[in-house]
Amino acid sequence: MKRTKKLTLTAMFVAMGTITSHLVFIPVGFAKIFPVQHFLNVVSAVLLGPAYAVLQALLTSIIRNMMGTGSIFAFPGSIIGAFLASILFLKTKKMIWAFSGELVGTGIIGAIVSYPIAVLFLGSEAALFGFVPSFLVSSLAGALLGYILLKALVKTNRLGGLLDENSINNRGL
Repeated sequence: MKRTKKLTLTAMFVAMGTITSHLVFIPVGFAKIFPVQHFLNVVSAVLLGPAYAVLQALLTSIIRNMMGTGSIFAFPGSIIGAFLASILFLKTKKMIWAFSGELVGTGIIGAIVSYPIAVLFLGSEAALFGFVPSFLVSSLAGALLGYILLKALVKTNRLGGLLDENSINNRGL
């Protein structure tokens, strides 16, 4: 896939994440759980690769925070999840690993990284694993939807020219 097409898809995913952040979120303590971001992370990890997946997660988090529809915890969760999902997919060429990478990257690692941020910026003495359950539920819901959509699109041959060298070109799933 050419760079222009990747940038365009990344911009579309950022726009989709930004627009839906007003509609689909669940406030849990200091965090706003946003399953659409996890959906976008899995889809961009598979279709676009690590650099564009991380760029999509970063830009969506920045815009959401600027608009007041996100929290500071959007950064570690979404960026780590997008990175791990895309790296695992890149290495294995299996969508289940993109799903797993998003789940572990956001649901566990991103939640743990959010603890020092809560202490530093919010002065909160939240329990270290207080973020893990909510991050896991959110990432499970969104990543599962992304995985199901991608599997359906591959099965019906709807992805066509959207797949590139870091994606699932003619490989078994």
